[in-house]
Amino acid sequence: MAKNKNIVIKGARVHNLKNIHVEIPSGSFTVVTGVSGSGKSSLVFDTLFAEGQRRYVESLSSYARQFLGRMNKPEVDFIEGLAPAIAIEQKVNTRNPRSTVSTSTEIYDYLKLLFARIGKTISPVSGMEVKRHTVEDVLKIIMQQAVDSNILILGKLKVVKGKEKAVLDKYLQQGFARLYVDGQILKIAETEPKALTGKDCFLLIDRLVIAEKDDELMSRATDSLESAFWEGEGTCYVKINEHMLNFSNKFELDGIAFEIPSQDFLSFNNPIGACKTCEGYGQVIGIDEDLVIPDKSLSVYEGCVQPWKGEVMSEWREDFVKKAIHFDFPVHRAYFDLNEKEKDLLWQGNAKVGGLNEFFKSLEEQSYKIQYRVMLSRYRGKTVCPDCKGTRLRKDASYVKLVTQREVENIPHHIALQEIILMNVDQAYYYFNNVQLIDTDMKIAGRIFIEVKNRLEFLQRVGLGYLGLNRLSNTLSGGESQRINLATSLGSSLTGSMYILDEPSIGLHPRDTKRLIGVLKTLQQIGNTVIVVEHEDEMMKAADQLIDIGPGAGTGGGELVFNGTYNEILTDEKSITGKYLSNRVSIAIPTKRRNWKNSIQITGARENNLKNIEVKFPLQVMTCVTGVSGSGKTTLVKNIFYPALQKAIGSYSGYKTGKHEKIQGDLHLVKQIEMVDQNPIGKSSRSNPITYLKAYDSIRDLFSELPASKTGKLKPSHFSFNVDGGRCEHCKGEGDVTIEMQFMADLILPCEFCKGKRFKEEILDIRYKGLNIADILELTVDEAMEFFKETPTIAHKIEPLQKVGLGYVALGQSSNTLSGGEAQRIKLATFLGKGNSKESHTVFVFDEPTTGLHFQDIKKLLFCFNALIEKGHTVIVIEHNTDVIKSADWVIDLGPEGGDLGGNLVFEGTPEDLAKCKESYTSPFLKEKLMLQAAVQ
Repeated sequence: MAKNKNIVIKGARVHNLKNIHVEIPSGSFTVVTGVSGSGKSSLVFDTLFAEGQRRYVESLSSYARQFLGRMNKPEVDFIEGLAPAIAIEQKVNTRNPRSTVSTSTEIYDYLKLLFARIGKTISPVSGMEVKRHTVEDVLKIIMQQAVDSNILILGKLKVVKGKEKAVLDKYLQQGFARLYVDGQILKIAETEPKALTGKDCFLLIDRLVIAEKDDELMSRATDSLESAFWEGEGTCYVKINEHMLNFSNKFELDGIAFEIPSQDFLSFNNPIGACKTCEGYGQVIGIDEDLVIPDKSLSVYEGCVQPWKGEVMSEWREDFVKKAIHFDFPVHRAYFDLNEKEKDLLWQGNAKVGGLNEFFKSLEEQSYKIQYRVMLSRYRGKTVCPDCKGTRLRKDASYVKLVTQREVENIPHHIALQEIILMNVDQAYYYFNNVQLIDTDMKIAGRIFIEVKNRLEFLQRVGLGYLGLNRLSNTLSGGESQRINLATSLGSSLTGSMYILDEPSIGLHPRDTKRLIGVLKTLQQIGNTVIVVEHEDEMMKAADQLIDIGPGAGTGGGELVFNGTYNEILTDEKSITGKYLSNRVSIAIPTKRRNWKNSIQITGARENNLKNIEVKFPLQVMTCVTGVSGSGKTTLVKNIFYPALQKAIGSYSGYKTGKHEKIQGDLHLVKQIEMVDQNPIGKSSRSNPITYLKAYDSIRDLFSELPASKTGKLKPSHFSFNVDGGRCEHCKGEGDVTIEMQFMADLILPCEFCKGKRFKEEILDIRYKGLNIADILELTVDEAMEFFKETPTIAHKIEPLQKVGLGYVALGQSSNTLSGGEAQRIKLATFLGKGNSKESHTVFVFDEPTTGLHFQDIKKLLFCFNALIEKGHTVIVIEHNTDVIKSADWVIDLGPEGGDLGGNLVFEGTPEDLAKCKESYTSPFLKEKLMLQAAVQ
């Protein structure tokens, strides 16, 4: 490869980078690694991508270039060989409650177009296709008749009793001469008004006789048919010899007027197509089934309906049980064993007995009584919309269906858009590859099919085949969101570009990582340079070039430690990464697994793809839940275990609990449950690590006590950027302003007034040990620990951030610039200082906590987990990282596959026993790690 085509960076000094020089071959697959905070993102995103974006703006219009002077050029001597850059980060990009997997990948746009173009509207009454006839349709039938056929073109008359004469006079004045009444042709002038009463009356528009090649006849018939549709108010009758045919240019059948299929009618983001009940959100505030029936293993007779307990309300249960014999309802059968029809009867009731809906309606009618208002609030929650069943589309959109040529296995003859939306990617891919449409429809939809299948295939290739098309975008993990963006980029087929990815393997089982590498290699093969920030060893093995930044984090990093191939880094003495990859340094296996006697058990878990499984979660140990992507881990832990335990211990839960029979075990030992996820800390971009840990209050108090503050009568609030007073009023304490660029991503630029300092000049004049409040916020955690070592009240609050490996993070770093993994570890830091189990035994649930972590940092993370357990807490981790799995006391493995082929409990036990389990896909990877570790130890 020609040297002048390579990407050359010289003198990079952004953030902690120490004037480094690096060369990346054009068209290569390069992995940049290093410990957390070493400067990887500073090099790749803040230097390489930032300069690419700046040069892109420079090439645009004068409107765009007016911001160029305000866009800071990265601190670098020069960069050459730069190609157009596309950054795919690991942040969930949308908070839009309407955005789904299908809309964000453009699949839904093509589905709307497909159904609008070739969808057939099928009447729910007769099952017949609803058709709208045109003059051309009728004319075609007429011209197909045999020569000498007699044709009558008729318009239906609506005769109102007592106004017959007025009708006849009107048509005479318009020039019509004859009627067709009860099979007879009558002259209007000679017809008595009474002769029309109670009879089928038609206006005779024209009489025709078919002749060969009669062009004049076609023209005449066209005019007559238009008149017939007009006079018949949308209907036209044609009598051919002895047969009467009925046509309508209205979209009606079986007495129902249907909507003509259009893209707006088939869109839940449009008021025309959105469900009228939930307005296109798929959920409404209603009665929560989980709260009404908390123990689904009980029957109606045994009291499964919680509000039907007690002296007063038990009358409803007794009445239902007494009358159930009349409509054959199984009152002794457990609730979860009831079929949909029986559950519907319990909720809806019938003519003989009132159901749960009627019960709650009666409470609402008496809501002027406080006890009924309290009771109603106890059972309210977000529920699936009863009208659209969560599909968000209006009900009559389901009448528009794709009609297949013939039935194939698992492919229905008719299918509605809603049914496709409720499929996952794998199911939709199977459908579109096997469905056989009639030839004319296939000609129209051929191109749409190609686009839909391509996007579904890309989603499969990045390991997301298990995702439902209707899955909300804001419920995706950072890794899933990033891989969706990657799949969308693949669809655009760009070449000659530079793709920059931030840990795309997040959330992927080691088995699926190889498929992802294949996708990245495809991007490279079509002529792109692929640069990946990554810690996954499989990804490093596949790279053409490895760049290791370090050796430490923050001020201890920022140097180019290594630049070469995978085989070369294994023997490099400077690289910490190389030492871990070659097993010269490793994360030790615990000498013994913790024993446990108390646990919480989930029985009958059946949400999504879970196959009615029973799982035990031990208390006061570390449990790792693993399995391939889409096997059901998140469903089990986040959708069932977490909300069910919250409700069981009496905590408020806004979450809907997934389908399960019951939760039982040593619930009395648990005081609270905490979900430590990767969502941003705080709700504002002004939130940051130091405010989240409540350490900033002490710093503001410290500054307000300084002599200069007392002289100026400055209070602690003057040193806050969240309230008016001392903060910069132009940027409202943000430190930067957002410029909407319209044609590209919004630009975030430093505030012109405070220069990014966030505070007014008079506040910045107040100094403690030579630093003002803005300088304090720019300190890293490690620097702050040294700075405040003589102020233990502040140092003690900051210390947990150092323990979780975030010593490189700035105290005032904005929450929207933190990665998902960093946000998660900041939340972990808040819990490290809490009390022991006697006071507050807490169950901690971590979702992929190794996100963004180097091997060295995983060691620190495991130390923090052990610290929590030593204080008597419980740690449950959803994880694929084999270093974490091998360190767990108990492992729950789900699968064996993802999607419909997953959802089974493959294994539960110790890591050593899992390594022997032949059915598990996790087993071979864990076995390899344990064997390597044993050899080292």
